Order: sequence, then structure tokens, then C-alpha cells
Amino acid sequence: MEKKIRWGILSTGTIAHNFAKTVRQMDENRELSAVASRTAEKARAFAAEYGISKAYGSYEELAADPEIDAVYIATPHSEHAHDMRLCIEHGKNVLCEKPFTVDAKQAAAIFELAREKHVFIMEAFWTKFIPVYRDMERILKNGEIGEITCLSAQYGYTVSPTLAVRKLDPHLAGGALLDIGVYTLGFAAMFLGYKPEKIHSFLQLNSVGTDSVSSMLLQYSTGQTAQLTAAIQTTLPTWGAVFGTGGRIEVPNFKNPPFIRVFPNGKEPYTVERPFDVNGFEYEIREVEDCIKNGRTTSAVMTPEQTVAVMGMMDTVREQNGMVFPFESNC
Repeated sequence: MEKKIRWGILSTGTIAHNFAKTVRQMDENRELSAVASRTAEKARAFAAEYGISKAYGSYEELAADPEIDAVYIATPHSEHAHDMRLCIEHGKNVLCEKPFTVDAKQAAAIFELAREKHVFIMEAFWTKFIPVYRDMERILKNGEIGEITCLSAQYGYTVSPTLAVRKLDPHLAGGALLDIGVYTLGFAAMFLGYKPEKIHSFLQLNSVGTDSVSSMLLQYSTGQTAQLTAAIQTTLPTWGAVFGTGGRIEVPNFKNPPFIRVFPNGKEPYTVERPFDVNGFEYEIREVEDCIKNGRTTSAVMTPEQTVAVMGMMDTVREQNGMVFPFESNC
């Protein structure tokens, strides 16, 4: 019988709930073995909701549990590097939420540590694993919309004032760029590459010094461009598109699309649908498990180099706009 991957979850926030719900709806080739929160009460409540046998009141306890194979890290952005280091030092395989770290230097250091400890590690950029993107790659390769000339992506949402305070908190590395701008940059990189020649940007900074809106223009040596916008407290349709000399492909809800629309010039448009098995999270989970079972320490789909490159783009944007987090200025 195939060995089940035993998952531990660090944090009990919204995205951790989404992860747990997904695992519960997948097949039985894995199990949720433990959850940790900063308080034992929250951990126990989370564990009871999802039938998890172990609930820890500290992250250190979960990291030290010898019966955990992989840890899903869903803590605030500012804590990712510390929490990944904790898990890696205890020999745990890691799937860490976006953004992987606060900056590219942190990301490179974490990947190096994982290599030294011979454990698997990957950023949870679930977009890259969505099945319909394999169809989109095929369509582009076949030249159905000609040569790609430009790309566009936008994503913005509105939340309660209380949640907005947390989402924009500079002490948590908040703001639109790191929170969801990573989606737009990742989308652009998937189709235009991870090495833009130039980045032009404007961040609409709020009263606490983080960005409520991020606007970016990427220029590539090929002449291709990407126009990207992300916002918190401004609702934008979650939409992406790739434009070519012979048509376009529209990607509604580009961060996890179940379908795309193809508009070849002079021909009837058509839709390609790939319904999810669960909700879209399952594909990155399977990738992690497949890599672990086959002794791989990195993914060939979402590579360390790609993660570091996107973090580097965000470093450039922050530098261009003078956005520095309090814990950075104290270093």
C-alpha cells in the first residue's frame, strides 16, 4: 500500500481553512495529522473542525513532531522565512504560501538551507498547476493567436475595515503588492518569462506606508510588455489576457481559472473548460506529494529560481517607490 503523506498545518487563518477543506475532499492518499496555532485553544478548535488528531499551541511543537512528513505554512508574510527555517531545521518538507518571503535575499537563503538539509520546499503558487493552463500553453505553442505582443492582469478586492487593517499592516509585510501583486507578476512570468528587462511601477501608498494599489509595467528584451494592477479596498474584476498578432486569450479569474476563452482573429471564439476536481488547491498538493514520494527536493513546475525571480521583481518595485517595512529599517 502506498505511503500516505502526513501533513501538518502552521496557522489557523482563512487560507489554512481552505487547505484543510481541500485535503478533506481529496482521496485518502494523505492525512491531516496535526495543526499548530499560537494558542492551544485555536489549534484545538481547528483540529476538531477537520478531524485532526494533534493540536499544538506552538509552532515549535509541530515542527518537532516526528510523525509529520510535510508542513503547510500559512502564517503572515513577515513570518514565512522564520517559520520555514524552523520546519527545515527539523527535517520537514515545506509548502509555503505566497509571497514565499519578504524579499529575494530571504528566499534564496531558505532554498539554500533546504538544499543543505535535503528536504523538499516549494512556494504555494497554485496558479501554475491549474490544468487549463496546460491547454493554454498548447494553444500558444501552436500559434493560434500568433506571436505574443503583450499581456494584462488585474486583481483587487474589498474586505471589512478590521481585516483591511491586518492586510495592510506594515509589521506583517502587508499591502497589495506582496499579498496579490504576486499573482499578477506570476501570471506575466508564466507566459513572458522571469527576466523582464525593465520594470516601471507606481504604488499608491496609504497612511501606514504600505500600498493599497500597485501598478506595474514590465518590458522584455523581445519588446513584449505586461500591464499589471493589484489593489486592496478597490474591487477589480479578476481578469487576465494574453494578446498576440493573431488574436487573444482571455482568462477570467486568472489566479485559478476553470476555463479560458480563445479569440482567434477572423474565426469563431471558443472556450476550453477544465473543471476542478475540488477547488484548484488539490493540484499543488499532489505535486508536493509526488515530489516527496519520488525523492525530489524541488518542483520542476514551480522552481526555486522562479520564486526568487518574482521576489526580486517585487524588491525592485518596492525600491522604486520607497516602501520599506519597519522590521527592515531596523536591520
